[in-house]
Amino acid sequence: MTAPTITDPQLALVRTAAQAALAVLPTSRELTVGAPVSASADMLASGQAITAKFSGAATGEVVVVVGQDLADALKESPLGELDLTAAVRPALEAAARAFGPVVLDPGQLMEPGVALSAVAAKPDSVAVPLLDGGDIRAVLALSLSPWPADASGGGGVARRGTAEPAAMRGGLDMLHDVEMEVSAELGRTRMSVRELLSLTPGAIVELDRAAGSPADLLVNGRLIARGEVVVIDENFGIRITEIIAPGAGE
Repeated sequence: MTAPTITDPQLALVRTAAQAALAVLPTSRELTVGAPVSASADMLASGQAITAKFSGAATGEVVVVVGQDLADALKESPLGELDLTAAVRPALEAAARAFGPVVLDPGQLMEPGVALSAVAAKPDSVAVPLLDGGDIRAVLALSLSPWPADASGGGGVARRGTAEPAAMRGGLDMLHDVEMEVSAELGRTRMSVRELLSLTPGAIVELDRAAGSPADLLVNGRLIARGEVVVIDENFGIRITEIIAPGAGE
């Protein structure tokens, strides 16, 4: 791996971006920030990459490559298959905002070699290996146009708490910071297209649930609990009365 050609103050800003990303990156191991190097396609061949462009105080592209262990954990979560792009987006945002207030595009999932090759082809691109001992478990790659002249930046670094164990975290621990869509369902029904098209304001649609029956609580469309509808201030809420065992609501 070769050293990047950007200046020392810019390298310090890159390390700040890597530390910020690592603080919110869900991983199965406690990782450390390695020395910045020139981006290359073969840094981490196994896993998945998420790449996003950003603009604002700085303009460029950020790539996070995660190992296959995280990708597999998200696919096999007890709550169902979770979206890897959504899980890694906080790390993308944290890295980009180390250069100041920016707007990040939605990002896209890519093969690691393809994403890293695209960044490596750009002038003054840089990558930071995220290490478990001497092994690369994830990679943060950056390309800015132009690079800032100094290392003032605009983002802070949120570091991991020292109370976290250095040993491997398993199960859902590595997914704690992933945001998920939670919805409540009062009931369902089936209607023909003719009936749907005939709906008008004031029409009543009868659901398949009796009045007073518990409502379903769904996470990413999967039933996880049932409860009774309550009113909190001026908003509806659900008071949980039953937790559904994994697989029981399918």
